[in-house]
Amino acid sequence: MATGNATLDFGAFPGSSDTSVAVTGQTGITTSSFVEAWLVPTATADHSADEHVVETIKVIAGNIVNGTGFTIYGVNTGNNSRIYGTWSVSWVWV
Repeated sequence: MATGNATLDFGAFPGSSDTSVAVTGQTGITTSSFVEAWLVPTATADHSADEHVVETIKVIAGNIVNGTGFTIYGVNTGNNSRIYGTWSVSWVWV
């Protein structure tokens, strides 16, 4: 099992509707591992902790690479609009 934090970056304003970040250095992970990621209410340079609670970002972890890591995907689920800036995520795999 491993845990950690990462940052999803939707880019400078006006941003984009989706983004991803690669989590590497996970030498024990296998394609049969379970991975999970979620938005965590920790302020970034662009957004407050409160914004992390109310924003319409769906966070999914997947695309596991044996002995390497996985990818965290962020997608705006609200009204086909864009999101900008950086957002805090936490993750775990077992």
